[in-house]
Amino acid sequence: MDNKLVTLIGGGGFLGRYIAQALLSAGARVRVAQRDPRQAYFLRPLGGLGQTQFVAVDVTRPDTIANAVHGADAVVNLVGTFGGNMQRIHVDGARHVAEAAARGGAALVHVSAIGADANGDSAYARSKGMGEDAVRAAHPRATILRPSTVFGREDQFVNRFAAMIAALPVVPVLRAGARFQPVFVGDVARAAVTALDDPETFGGRTFELGGPEVLTMLGVQQRIAHHTGRTPRFIPLPDAIGGMLASLPGTPITADQWKLLGHDSVVGNGAEGLAALNVGATPLDAVAPEWLVRYRKAGRFGKIGRAAG
Repeated sequence: MDNKLVTLIGGGGFLGRYIAQALLSAGARVRVAQRDPRQAYFLRPLGGLGQTQFVAVDVTRPDTIANAVHGADAVVNLVGTFGGNMQRIHVDGARHVAEAAARGGAALVHVSAIGADANGDSAYARSKGMGEDAVRAAHPRATILRPSTVFGREDQFVNRFAAMIAALPVVPVLRAGARFQPVFVGDVARAAVTALDDPETFGGRTFELGGPEVLTMLGVQQRIAHHTGRTPRFIPLPDAIGGMLASLPGTPITADQWKLLGHDSVVGNGAEGLAALNVGATPLDAVAPEWLVRYRKAGRFGKIGRAAG
């Protein structure tokens, strides 16, 4: 990747910062494209002089995408949303990025999600699946990465549950039996860089990225409680109650997210995964205690026990 120019569409987000860091460490030049580039300026210290560039982009506007990918050797599309107009972002936006990359002869890594299905029952799964179809039509040699739930220091998954567990003596659990295969953000970043570094080998393929463990929703929260030294009472909620809550405005989960949780987020049988990209899978227990310590009653002065089973 030495001196190659890589455009990260949505590069200032959670996953983007890790991909940017991996690319900069590999000697690439990184152009971070974001709706508001100022939100990504924190990446500047990660690179050397002239190694980073920041541009404005709106995936619903092809002209801004063309400007962002101009002259790039490779492009990564990281833009996604759980709300708003998913058709415009996940489908039309993905198509615009793929078309621009193809016109410029740039390699493309498109980040989708496990469960993407153009015929899915949730708008998120459908739009992600349709987006993959649009990318394949415009850029057949694109690499598609489908991660399960991604965890890391800045995530909105483990941290959200940790904050709730730290605040409540009784924790209600929606879809307690839903299964996940949480994947470390650093592993996903390494997978993306590997695909970018060798598009001849990895182009045109789809990879489902999961960690070394499959955990239930309840299991994830129990693991977090263990690492934060908390002992709340977990109460799995019946689906009838969960579905009703999801249908109400102002609740932490939307009706579409409720549908999404009705499907396991695990690597499918026979799917290529991290191993096919020569990336090892990092367990949650190996890295989460490093940042979850702040949710303990005594912070870094509290005891940290062994991993829960």
